[in-house]
Amino acid sequence: MAAEIHSRPQSSRPVLLNKIEGHQDAVNAAILIPKEDGVITVSEDRTIRVWLKRDSGQYWPSIYHTVSSPCSCLAYHHESKRVFVGQDNGAVVEFHISEDFNKMNHVKTYPAHQNRVSAIVFSLESEWVVSTGHDKCVSWMCTHSGTMLGRHYFTSWASCLQYDNETQHAFVGDYSGQITLLKLERQTYSTITTLKGHEGERMPLSAAQRREDSTKNAIDLVNPPASRQGWDPVQRLLFSGASDHSVIMWDIGGRKGRTLLLQGHHERVQAVRYLQLTRQLVSCSSDGGITVWNMDTPREEAPQWLDSDSCQKCEQPFFWNLKQMWDSKTLGLRQHHCRKCGKAVCGKCSSKRSTYPVMGFEFQVRVCDSCYESIKDEDRTALATFHEGKHNIAHMDMDPSRGLMVTCGSDRVVKIWDMTQVVGCSIATGFSPR
Repeated sequence: MAAEIHSRPQSSRPVLLNKIEGHQDAVNAAILIPKEDGVITVSEDRTIRVWLKRDSGQYWPSIYHTVSSPCSCLAYHHESKRVFVGQDNGAVVEFHISEDFNKMNHVKTYPAHQNRVSAIVFSLESEWVVSTGHDKCVSWMCTHSGTMLGRHYFTSWASCLQYDNETQHAFVGDYSGQITLLKLERQTYSTITTLKGHEGERMPLSAAQRREDSTKNAIDLVNPPASRQGWDPVQRLLFSGASDHSVIMWDIGGRKGRTLLLQGHHERVQAVRYLQLTRQLVSCSSDGGITVWNMDTPREEAPQWLDSDSCQKCEQPFFWNLKQMWDSKTLGLRQHHCRKCGKAVCGKCSSKRSTYPVMGFEFQVRVCDSCYESIKDEDRTALATFHEGKHNIAHMDMDPSRGLMVTCGSDRVVKIWDMTQVVGCSIATGFSPR
């Protein structure tokens, strides 16, 4: 059973149901098989494995297949039983799994990239396989002919991908921290917009999207819808996580550039997943942190940081304001920013720290003295719960219909979790914890 990483009391936590061990190297992806007690994994040890739960309660591989290069990512389409595996050599390999999950046949190898494949999406509607790689490009290929349809290059290597089957829009995150929205066509493409918000020289490591219609019923994330060129009045939200330890919610459908910053991790965010029925966001980080965010509550957008040559509270000069330092015969001070109002302040005027969950700050952050006084005790009530996976998490997948989550990482261990106590039993129709 997992343990919390925070001292405040919590009534529920993820329950560890099973551990799958046996890989010889890091497990880069693990996907739960819908309606089955099974998991598909790919690893740096060059293996593709299908694990089924036996009568003993343990998982054993019903398929154990070795390929020529380390396996970096995975996509699985359950209805057609098609598996797409990205490799370190840049190839994407397609397999077909038998109905009883005991046999896997090679279908096709796609020369998608010149370097490691970082993410794959398969679209049954268009019969395309879209992928990103360390060769700084996104490519889309026809699964009928196996030919390359198009390719777009970025200035940094592309790291994560979401794709809209209906409109053929793709969100691509890259190592610079940007997310680019592309409209993909056969033999061509167009760049719609670029989203900038993550700090540092790292990439958004995972992304998920949500769209709601007028009845407020969100579409599931298996084939998440994206923003449309031309914008209709349907709300669309994009969630992305990065190595700056943050998750950003992009209000794409609002057309106002509104973003919400969520800070509840101590290390880089590796995976995010939005649960439509309970309106919760689950995010996992490389240090094993599992955070469940309540998104069914009004939130405030964090302010932009203001520029000033002197403290906007006491008016003392900052250390680069040479003229005011000379005139006042004082030493310049270091500049800080209040996370609540965004004003540029000195250390003396921002000596307090506080959480402010409504703005996404679940950990204590710097606030100016006046903002600290304005924050009430009820404003500090947490809007997220924090849990510990107790292993390095590189990838996460969820089956909301059964309340299950699977995590894997560099420790070569795959863990299967019961999340019903954390995200609510309403998502677990027909599921009973083992």
